[in-house]
Amino acid sequence: MLRDGLSEGGKTFAPESPCPLCGDIFDMAGRFAETVAEKINETESDNFLVGCKVDPEIAELERSMWREFGTEGTAEPLKAELNREIGKLAAPIICRPVEFKEPQVVACVDTRFADVTLDISPIFIAGRYNKLSREIPQTKWPCRVCKGKGCPRCHGTGKMYQTSVQEIIGDPALKMAGGREHFFHGMGREDIDALMLGEGRPFVLEISQPMIRDIDLDGLKNEANNTILAQYHSLHFVPRSAVASYKGSDPGKTYRARVVAEKPFDREKVIDVAESFKDASLDQRTPHRVEHRRADLIRNRTIYWVRAENFGEDSFDLIMKTQSGTYVKEFVSGDGGRTRPNFSERLGIPCKVDLLDVQDVDFNGDRDYLLMRLPTQKQRLTT
Repeated sequence: MLRDGLSEGGKTFAPESPCPLCGDIFDMAGRFAETVAEKINETESDNFLVGCKVDPEIAELERSMWREFGTEGTAEPLKAELNREIGKLAAPIICRPVEFKEPQVVACVDTRFADVTLDISPIFIAGRYNKLSREIPQTKWPCRVCKGKGCPRCHGTGKMYQTSVQEIIGDPALKMAGGREHFFHGMGREDIDALMLGEGRPFVLEISQPMIRDIDLDGLKNEANNTILAQYHSLHFVPRSAVASYKGSDPGKTYRARVVAEKPFDREKVIDVAESFKDASLDQRTPHRVEHRRADLIRNRTIYWVRAENFGEDSFDLIMKTQSGTYVKEFVSGDGGRTRPNFSERLGIPCKVDLLDVQDVDFNGDRDYLLMRLPTQKQRLTT
């Protein structure tokens, strides 16, 4: 192509062998294509793309020739032509179309070492989970002492907790997909000692470098649900954009809190105080219990409504709907004045949350994804 560009400017050069620019690298295109096809055919995908790395010295020599002969912008780069030629030779062996915008697998040919590596786009599985244990976190939690390396405190596991909502479904999904790693994108998170009930919390599970894309979501659901710690439902494939959509949502949440009062209380006053928090605005300074991992800020949050019921001798339940990000335990206790106003202050009796359950996450956006048919995935829906 460089010779063609020069010809247009009235300059001609006889071909040389080996080529002083590329060293006849195009003679290797067939061998590169075979290796590309061999690698890609080990994976499951609907399309592919070929990319190349050329020797930096060749790339610099090419640029210097462009500058010398004034062909910048008119001659096609050697790398682009090599990508195309290898792709043309590999396509009949791979029997999948080339995709330039969103390829599921990219074969990168390092021409310096005749090596081919694959960059496989992740798969994303959305669904909802119910957390039924007060002793597991949402995501894998590295040991605070050894930072995941393994130590006596974590019994060599590298984790603060034996398992998590993420691992219960992520580990079998990783195995089914033949992937490298899994990542969990939850729509918010509950405390470790809180349950997630109702229709569950929306999440997206990401599997990196999957060798198999169209995994059996029915089988995944059944395997993940073989536990009393958590349950999963409504699994379906989603595009990458769902991660930002889920993480960026700000849904209201409904909670049930079992509240214990330090002194005897008047039932009617508890009911009145609960009703006084309709559409109430709170200023919440970062709680003491999370200030080691959160910035010390004052956040404004809204309590939409509160209802008191199920009274005991020294306890009662508060059912409430709040804005996303509200610290419910601190709303009840006041956290030493860091949340104002708060329930304890208005009641005139110190109170604390003994048990907390999330009953609902007010989000319907996942229903839209359920109706989508992804162009790159066979959609399997489990209910």
